Amino acid sequence: MQFIDRTKVSVKAGDGGNGKSAFRHEKFVPKGGPSGGDGGRGADIVFVVDDNMNTLLDFRYHKKFKGAKGGNGDIKNMYGKNAEPCIVKVPAGTLVKDADTGAVIADLTAKGQSAVIAKGGRGGRGNAHFANSAHRAPTFAEYGEPGESRELLLELKLLADVGLVGYPSVGKSSLIASVSAARPEIADYPFTTITPVLGVVKTDYEKSFVMADIPGLIDGAADGVGLGHDFLRHIERTKLILHIVDASGSEGRDPVEDYHKINRELRKYSKKVASHPQVLVANKIDITESEENIPRLRELAEKEGLKFFPISAVTHEGVKELIAYVGEFLENYHEEPEQDDSVKVYDADKAEDPDKITISRNDAGAFIVSGKTLEKLVLMTNFNDDEGLRRFQYIWRIKGLDKKLRDRGIKEGMTVHIADMTFEYHE
Repeated sequence: MQFIDRTKVSVKAGDGGNGKSAFRHEKFVPKGGPSGGDGGRGADIVFVVDDNMNTLLDFRYHKKFKGAKGGNGDIKNMYGKNAEPCIVKVPAGTLVKDADTGAVIADLTAKGQSAVIAKGGRGGRGNAHFANSAHRAPTFAEYGEPGESRELLLELKLLADVGLVGYPSVGKSSLIASVSAARPEIADYPFTTITPVLGVVKTDYEKSFVMADIPGLIDGAADGVGLGHDFLRHIERTKLILHIVDASGSEGRDPVEDYHKINRELRKYSKKVASHPQVLVANKIDITESEENIPRLRELAEKEGLKFFPISAVTHEGVKELIAYVGEFLENYHEEPEQDDSVKVYDADKAEDPDKITISRNDAGAFIVSGKTLEKLVLMTNFNDDEGLRRFQYIWRIKGLDKKLRDRGIKEGMTVHIADMTFEYHE
């Protein structure tokens, strides 16, 4: 299966249904009051972890998700129906970011975990909602609130138990092929593996674990050289790192030096990743030249406090012992609990003051008035209704917009833009 681990998508939650402007018309009620009902809530966009998915490949062909609009309010105070949530299935290990700000919206790691990524708009209020002792027959009703829309960056971090790291061509692909059903392409040239390969490994005592062949690292990977960041993030959630070196030095490399270089890259990328438990695995011991390096690597392992396994992925020598140790390690592994393992969802309303109003000017000299609450009010106001217009003007005065605009130098007849509406300014 093709492995897709990063993609962009756009989401648009459903708009709220419109409120209804209506009055009671009953046979023996000559002066029936307002009876327009509220609109229903628009559909939320909800991401849910699906155990049957392990890549982001589906999002290559389906990049836009739109929630349904809430039902409109109706006569006799009937409320519009709330729209069902729009469910988007993602694989475990999906990190959801706002593409514009880079803010993490949700980190979805466990089966069944879900997060509201974009909130549906609330329904507009019907005219019955605005009736009071002073105003018994309001004619205006609100339009539904627009649903949130976002551009998202989805990143997938593999949820493997064991990650294999090492320079290209040290034999990681050969090892994972020899211990699992995974069949990565194997050849004697660098960067044969350009996407992570997952393999399920069974141990002697009927247990299994997931091993990930992380593509070969190069110097500068932590700084983004090559595909460094793309590759390195896949080992963040592994429980154990098998650090593979070429004991034969068949490509003129020094395995001891390679070990130190790879660990420098891991430390530069993340202290957390560098602190993962490691096992030093010396591969290609079937090649004669490995004999002089094995003692040096064993000494290195003792010095670093690591378990050491000399193996040959080709002849399978030492592989059984390595897998037995890994299985035992995972059997006794106790993961430290996260400080807060709840799904964190970025809330735009909390990130900025919704009542804050800013005024700027465009190239044509028109005034741009911005503010989350004010923009929602404009989008939800029916300006064709005289009472709706007066209500907007009242709120305009309460918020002191006349003074704010005058302070910015506005003159009679100048243009003001709020959301998608254009007004002509008059004292």
